[in-house]
Amino acid sequence: MINVTINGNQYEVPEGINILEAAKLNGILIPNFCYLEGVHECGSCRICVVEVEGARTLQASCITKVTEGMVIKTNTEKVRKARKLLYELMLSDHNKECLSCRRNGSCELQDLGELLQVDEVRFEGEQSKANVEFSNPSIYRDMSKCILCRRCETVCNEIQGVGAISSQNRGFQTTISPSGNFELASVNCAYCGQCTLVCPVGALMEVDSTKAVWDALSDDSKRVIVQTAPAIRAALGEEFDYEPGTLVTGQMAAALRRMGFDDIFDTNFAADLTILEEGTEFLTRMGNLLAGEDIKIPMITSCSPGWIKYIENHFPDLLGHLSTCKSPHMMLGAVAKSYYAEKLEKDPKDIFVVSVMPCTAKKFEITREEMINDVDAVLTTRELAKMIKEAGIDFKNLPEEKFDIPFGISSGAADIFGTTGGVMEAALRTVYEIITGEELPFKNLHVEPIMGLESIKEGAITFENTADDWKALEGKTVRVAVASGLDNARVLLEQIREGTSPYQFIEIMCCPGGCISGGGQPRPTNAEIRQKRLEAIYREDENKDLRKSHDNPLLMKLYEDYLEKPNSHVAHNILHTHYVDRGRYNEKVNTDE
Repeated sequence: MINVTINGNQYEVPEGINILEAAKLNGILIPNFCYLEGVHECGSCRICVVEVEGARTLQASCITKVTEGMVIKTNTEKVRKARKLLYELMLSDHNKECLSCRRNGSCELQDLGELLQVDEVRFEGEQSKANVEFSNPSIYRDMSKCILCRRCETVCNEIQGVGAISSQNRGFQTTISPSGNFELASVNCAYCGQCTLVCPVGALMEVDSTKAVWDALSDDSKRVIVQTAPAIRAALGEEFDYEPGTLVTGQMAAALRRMGFDDIFDTNFAADLTILEEGTEFLTRMGNLLAGEDIKIPMITSCSPGWIKYIENHFPDLLGHLSTCKSPHMMLGAVAKSYYAEKLEKDPKDIFVVSVMPCTAKKFEITREEMINDVDAVLTTRELAKMIKEAGIDFKNLPEEKFDIPFGISSGAADIFGTTGGVMEAALRTVYEIITGEELPFKNLHVEPIMGLESIKEGAITFENTADDWKALEGKTVRVAVASGLDNARVLLEQIREGTSPYQFIEIMCCPGGCISGGGQPRPTNAEIRQKRLEAIYREDENKDLRKSHDNPLLMKLYEDYLEKPNSHVAHNILHTHYVDRGRYNEKVNTDE
């Protein structure tokens, strides 16, 4: 600890932190804009400037470390004037059509203006950036609103390790875009949407799907089905001023019913379905491997479309390691347009499936040729919240209602799909019981080594007392790994490529922390909020009577009536898919070759 003086008061603060953090620890707010703790700390906007005794110029508090005896002033006239001037200069190069901007009311630039009490725009001039991009189904870019905070650049390059966007040109001509000013569809963008999550303004947003959904709801010839992902229930409430981590599962179902959807289903049902298919696929691979066949091990999960796009661009030689399972919402869409359509005696073309997802990459996923008819529209958590508000629904006073049958019952194992490590734990709950006939021998069914928000986690499980059909696995230990965030996925993929991977089964989620911090989730999403959402997901799991996917009675009924058994020929036709070697910059799918 060291001693500093802030605004005339003495404080003891940890050595090595910056002035901004030191002030925050002691209840002093320093206005800031580009700064994101643990993500982006480069002082590019300079809004957080303060006076430091002995320094010739104002110092950016987000990058200036405290030192013993430092004397800091955060609110002098010189500081206030500098901040206002910096803000006005940013505003002079900004598209100020705020009333028609989708970020109106949730814009950090607006909030900063209110905090600084800027009530006039003194500077006008030429605008440096004007291009708008609609080249892809996931991410919309309006560079006329970009204020060059560079948060998106940092999260794409340093957190995700994708490098799809970076600073181009210099000075007044600077823009943030793919190299050579290509569009996102022409480069190796994973469409993860982490850039949209950290963008403080309306420069980067998810492509709007709300109109397509309202149009479907207004079309009497369509039966409109909606499904909601596991992570939505732990985050949607934040858009209605609930504390982060508040579960709003019942209110969400009630809101969707009042919006006019014909069927309110739960993607969790399809998460249970995924476990039966993926777990069986893994056991089949292991059995074949032990029989001496040349099998791609480790097997890697396939439910995160941003991750799938990443491996297709960067590691196409490892595609054989992917599970062939579709992601859960695509499975439910496929089942809705086959099994459910037959039950209703309805043409699948007259069924419109809407998925509410925490993810912007899901918008890209539904356009893939291999699955193009499964799901018709994807809404992010943010988009659903806007639609609920537009419909005039008083969300906070809604009663708790249930999802509809036959795809409305799920296990707690499906709930934990929403967080990193959850898919692996759900799979192990089922795989272990299939092999041994006994429950997973861990407290409360939790595989603790793979829980939490660490970037890469690993665990191991040994199969003892196996059933007769699985004697080949008697005494065998399966090592598993879990990674979230694409830069962490790269570490595990390079091990596989080098032949040094010690694992048999790997879970990879595109976004840091998993779907709880997907690109379509409420802003802000920081470490504290991730933790609260994670805890909510596990509460949802632990409060359910059904905790294992194979105990879902409606799922087993689906197999009995239609799918026959996991990995059957019927199941493969409906629930499984294949992948594409896209080339590093999508050149293999953007040409006729």
